[in-house]
Formats: sequence, structure tokens, C-alpha cells
Amino acid sequence: MVVVGGGVVGLCTAYYLAEAGLEVEVVERRGLGSGASRGNAGWVCLSHSTPVPAPGVVRYALRSLGRPDSPLYLRPLPDPAFVRWLWRFWRSSTPAAFRHGYAAVAELNRTTFDLFDGLRAAGVETTLTRPGMVHAFLSPAEARHHLALQREMADGHYPLPDDVVTGDEARLLDGALSSGVRAAYLVEGEGVVDPEAFAVGLGEALAAAGVKVHENVEATGFRTSGGHVAALRTAQGEIPCSAVVVAAGMRSSALLGALGHPLPLQAGKGYSFSVDLDPAPRHTLYFGERRAVASPIGTTTRIGGTMELSGNNNRLDWRRIVAVALASRHYLGRWFDDPDDLVGLIRDPWVGGRPFLPDGLPVIDRVPGHDNAYAATGHGMLGVTLGPVTGHRLAEYVRTGHRPDTLAPFRYDRLRH
Repeated sequence: MVVVGGGVVGLCTAYYLAEAGLEVEVVERRGLGSGASRGNAGWVCLSHSTPVPAPGVVRYALRSLGRPDSPLYLRPLPDPAFVRWLWRFWRSSTPAAFRHGYAAVAELNRTTFDLFDGLRAAGVETTLTRPGMVHAFLSPAEARHHLALQREMADGHYPLPDDVVTGDEARLLDGALSSGVRAAYLVEGEGVVDPEAFAVGLGEALAAAGVKVHENVEATGFRTSGGHVAALRTAQGEIPCSAVVVAAGMRSSALLGALGHPLPLQAGKGYSFSVDLDPAPRHTLYFGERRAVASPIGTTTRIGGTMELSGNNNRLDWRRIVAVALASRHYLGRWFDDPDDLVGLIRDPWVGGRPFLPDGLPVIDRVPGHDNAYAATGHGMLGVTLGPVTGHRLAEYVRTGHRPDTLAPFRYDRLRH
């Protein structure tokens, strides 16, 4: 069978299909891990695995209009499909919908770290470390409010401290924090990977297992017969297949449209860059009020943030890079003096179009009307965290023909309502 997409989700799916004894090929239009998998923060976490549509998020987004420095930036487009997506996003931001989505992701996430352990035991270079995540705040009141909300959502799925650390002691949780941080708390056990290196490690494991990987090959459609996919069409010719999994990020909608079932995907653009800090953070860091993050990846620190809804494009807006850097300075101190200095200080400025469905949940399911076509897309900011469990559960579905119960909330047909 053929997996379309060489990001973390597609590679994990191919890995578990091959592990189940199926003959697998992977088709990627560029290099493995070159899309949204490349420049993200690399978090493998339980405490931030939540749907983006949440109570109050639409009001917050509306306040961002005309403010390109806002952590959540909405730029309306004269596109009816975009307007419909925003309306459905708003409908999904009720407390009940958020609780339903969070519970579904938490249940799917239950075996995440076990699967990462299994990959490492099998020789995959996951690069996973589990330093824990420090949540840093400029205000003790905001820190306590956030911890209370997180405790309510966690419902025993992951450990949380009894209270926040305040005053000068807060910055002792991580030496990279500045004196501006007045409250913080540590969620132990949360992990981080080098996402690009993880993709390379998966690719090497697939090659060792005999999986053929086609890089720089553009998938263009399918040859079908009576609800059965017989071949993947590419710019270089057809690849016959017994089944197909579409895990191609933002390109998934067009490919699934060729099967008669496009998905309403929008790019939630995120920005990041790498910088050498002294001292560098020992944990992953979440900057509460500014909604920015920092991750120790290899010998450098990756700083990222923002959610930009401005259409399906990968245009890098330098103002957003500057906004993320300025946000981080509240928590990391003045690691630069003037925005003009950033050009010489940072490396690898990146923007990635993370695929979002309007309810914030992925689709992990068989494509309606096709007995051998499957979709695994729409993971948004959770592609690295949910990659192994998505691949493991979808491989089980393909192998047995029965949908695992944990995949029920991620059905295709939920999007008809």
C-alpha cells in the first residue's frame, strides 16, 4: 500500500503498517519531514494537547484584527470557504464542544509515551527526552488561573503540582527565565524531540524494513474502479497500490477531493526560529500571557509561537518573527536589544501551514465510499505528539477492518453536521 506524505504522521503510519507485515511505499513531494514537521517546537506533551477552538478564542481572534503582533492573528479573506470555516470554528468553540474534543484527544494520547518507548527500543532515533515543561507567567494570578483550568482538564491524565511557585523563586525552575517571571509551575515528564531528526530516524527505519520511499514526487490523484483505489497518480507516473493513506498535511484536501471527499482544511500558520541562549533552557517553556514557547533542541533553543489564520499559504511575515522574539523577551530577558539585531542573531526563520479542521480535531478514518482509502490529516499543532498513536491505530484499522474505539471521535462523517 502507499502512504502519501512524508511528515511525522505519514512516516509513523508507514512504520506501523510495515511492522504489521504489509508492503508499503511512501510518496513525499519534497524531502522527508520538510513540511510542518520541520520547524515546530517538537513538543510531545499531554498538558497542551487540546483543540484550538475553545471558549473565548473567537473573541480573542477578533481583537487581533489589524494587529499582526498578536499571538492569534486573524486576517479575513474575501473567500466564502474561509468564511464558512470560521463560522464552523466558532460553532466548535463552545464549552461542551471543547470538553468533548479534549477528552477525545486525551484518550487517543493515552499510549503516546509507551509508543515512543517502543520506537526507541526498535532502534528508531526518536531523539525524545522528557525534561518536563515549565509554565512561566508575569502574574501570579494568571498562573494560578491557568493551573486551575489545567487541573480541571487533566482529570488525572497527567500529574500537576499543588500550587505555583512565585516571586524570585519562580525563575529557579529554569535558569533561562528572567526576573520578569513572577510565577511558574512545572509539569513533569513532558517531552521534546528534534522533529526533523525524528523524521530522518523514521525514514532510516523504514528503509531498513524494506519500505520504498519516493522523495520529490508529487502525488496528483488516483486511478479508481468501483470505489477501489488501484493506483496513485504522480507527476512521474502511476504507482499501483492495494490501499492508500492520505497523510499529506495541507495538500490532503485536494487529494481527497479527487476521491470525492475534500476536507475543509485551513492553514494555522506558526512561526519559529533558532537562537543560542546563555543560559539555555533545560525544560520546554510555555510563556503564559504571550502564548509563545521555547524548546531545547540539540545544542540550540527553538522559539516559536503565534497562530495565523490568513489563508492557505506559506508566506513568511517578518513582523510575526519579530513579534515572537519580543514576546519571548518578557520571559527570557533582553537576549536582543533591537529588532534590527535579530537578522544576525537568529537562524532558520520558519513558517509552517499546520492543517486545521474547523473543530480542531484530526480525521483518522476510511474515506467514505472507498474500501481501501484512508485519511490521517488535520492534526494542527499536535502532529508530533499524535504521530505514533495515529499511525499505530490506523494500521490496526487497516489490518483488521474494524475501527478502534479511540478513533470514533475522528470519523470523517462528523464533518457533515
